[in-house]
Amino acid sequence: MAHEGSRLRASAGPETTRNARRFAIDPFALRNEALRVLTYRPTPRHAVRVTFFEEFPRCRAAPDIMRCSWHYFPMPKPVRLGVVMDPIAAIHYAKDSTLAMLLAAQARGWTLFYMEQRDLSLRDGIARARLRPLTVKADPARWFELGEARVESLGDLDCILMRKDPPFDTEYIYTTYVLERAEEQGALIVNRPQGLRDINEKVYTAWFPQCCAPTLITRDMADMEAFLREQGKIVCKPLDGMGGRSIFVLEQHDKNMSVVFETLTDYGRRFAIVQRYLPEIVASGDSRVLLIDGKPVPYALARIPQPHDNRGNLAAGARGVGRPLEERDRWLAGEIGPPLAAEGMLFVGLDVIGGFVTEINVTSPTGIRELEKQFHIDIAGELMVAIERRITAG
Repeated sequence: MAHEGSRLRASAGPETTRNARRFAIDPFALRNEALRVLTYRPTPRHAVRVTFFEEFPRCRAAPDIMRCSWHYFPMPKPVRLGVVMDPIAAIHYAKDSTLAMLLAAQARGWTLFYMEQRDLSLRDGIARARLRPLTVKADPARWFELGEARVESLGDLDCILMRKDPPFDTEYIYTTYVLERAEEQGALIVNRPQGLRDINEKVYTAWFPQCCAPTLITRDMADMEAFLREQGKIVCKPLDGMGGRSIFVLEQHDKNMSVVFETLTDYGRRFAIVQRYLPEIVASGDSRVLLIDGKPVPYALARIPQPHDNRGNLAAGARGVGRPLEERDRWLAGEIGPPLAAEGMLFVGLDVIGGFVTEINVTSPTGIRELEKQFHIDIAGELMVAIERRITAG
């Protein structure tokens, strides 16, 4: 127990709870203390606040000189957290950011539930899922245990982490519809379903042109060729890719130019994105700046491409090196973070090369485990604090 002016509080531990009960019924135990209020928890979900009124402070007279009033009130229930993710048995234990989030949530006493896309459904407008109680462990040999599945309303959960990896296809969009119904029925969804649909990770850079290198999104192959002549060297990407898939680097007079444009646009039937090539990627890499509720984590993960590759993606073999944020990183975060937080994007990853944002990741940003290991910080724990703050406010 610890003093706080004239206030004494007891924690929920067994020993202090027993002491609190003893103080509550034995006024002589308080005779040398100028105490007025004592709060203790007889159960994890309830608390008793006892207010003492001493008519004769420090007096050793009979117990009836001290009166007290009792206030019994419920404590907040543990958060019920669900997660939609790819099969948990197939994740990379040492690098998986979703596992880091689940370990942090469990450490806070939250109850975890696991589901995959196939477990979701809508029945008469009610979002439901086959939920399996989940226990996670910091054990690379056996990092999870699942309980018996049961169908429940998703609106009964306090929060749902949407951590299904792209591709951002029609099935992904259908999943956001189910989660949006769950949101309307009471659950906080991280990240918000409407935002997941609206914020394409490559197209949404157009909302922040001041933060980005020259970029063109088009289906017109002639326009792409003109952009290449203008910039001299460009990066070409599909709009629905991830992990460095189908990324091409072209220079002027490259004989592969036409086939690259044809492949990415399906002969002019699909939009694709082309950006100025940023040579800083070779030395300083493609840095992932993480935002929690609009504010940046103080370190970035620079992903340095292999010597024989142009791609700064860990999934493509890049090497992850942590570094402190630079002033430019903080400026970019200040431009992009608050608007996204206002849209319900609590966990976001900015891809930064040479001081320019190339992508805004909102589906399932990664990088937590690498930064936590290198700098001994608790990124996942900070995210849980932000989630708890949103739940309380909501």
